[in-house]
Amino acid sequence: MNKTSNLLEKIQLQKASWKDYEEFLHLNSEELNQFLELARERTIQIFGNKLKIYIPSKRFPSISLTGAECALECLHCDKKYLNGMTPIVQNEVLEEFLLRVATEGGTGALISGGCDSEGAVPLLEYLDTIKKIKKNTNLIINAHTGLLTETTANALVNAGVDIISFDITMDQNIISDIYRLKTKTPEDYKKSITLMKKKGLNVVPHICVGLYYGKLHKELEAIKFIKESKLKPSLIVLIALIPPKHGKETFKIPDPVDLAKIIAIIRFAFPDTEISLGCMRPRGALKGDIEKLAIRAGINRLEIPSRDSLEWLKKLDPRVEFEFYSACCAIPTVYEKFAGSRDSDIKGYLKMLKKFKKK
Repeated sequence: MNKTSNLLEKIQLQKASWKDYEEFLHLNSEELNQFLELARERTIQIFGNKLKIYIPSKRFPSISLTGAECALECLHCDKKYLNGMTPIVQNEVLEEFLLRVATEGGTGALISGGCDSEGAVPLLEYLDTIKKIKKNTNLIINAHTGLLTETTANALVNAGVDIISFDITMDQNIISDIYRLKTKTPEDYKKSITLMKKKGLNVVPHICVGLYYGKLHKELEAIKFIKESKLKPSLIVLIALIPPKHGKETFKIPDPVDLAKIIAIIRFAFPDTEISLGCMRPRGALKGDIEKLAIRAGINRLEIPSRDSLEWLKKLDPRVEFEFYSACCAIPTVYEKFAGSRDSDIKGYLKMLKKFKKK
């Protein structure tokens, strides 16, 4: 039995070690195919032959509580993500905005913003308002927290926040060089997870592939930490570096095959956990390759996919079903009954869906 066959057998029997997964990362594309088949098969066995598709639109807006400001100015960001959010920096405006979202049939909101010098999104002063919104509406609130203190964790619990989207890295190089958090270490990320677990918050881990200049660099350590932390998340979100405009010489677009490898490892290590490919990922010429490889590697959730990818999947497997939700891809399954898409939310997909029905 050769090394690849031996590795496949270990994964099939759920006996793979972290050293085996390290070896998995070095497979070439041809060797990888049989592992992707296994990952997709496992996904269908556990979650059914369907792909959940998330289109946030106006019904699930993203809000930055710091406007376009961030104390860190991380190397990978260019503040482009903050610039794409609705800037709200006053409590009364936040309350008014979220009430309007609820009144107009919205399903929820992502509450985010730039980080302070300690790597935390300054949520604390807004959590009383969010508590009021949770009490008076059915909006699903997803908070992107960054590193957090016990005071903020307690306030998040008290406010009734539904989801904590938390970016996990166990890479000191990323923390120091990319995030520019010179005084922080992986232990600070571990402490935040331990704290949120202790408080009973619903943590949805996010792992960014290629954050270290577009190359794989300790993503496996992040997966290992999640497993060993006993967090047992119902969902893990995968995102991928989008190279900043100012760093074309130093940052490259992550290889879609590398992203597929990380997704497959998560599928094998967390067979009962949903996996989503989130909205932060390269577009352009590689968009289709990234989405198709991610589907083959075991995701069952996908945010804002191309129609080409859905048509490809339907040809590959005519029995696959699509479910559309007008929400962030990190929402818990229990809330999906409130987030089903209307035809007006998915206009760009309707013609394609009608074509599928005719067949």
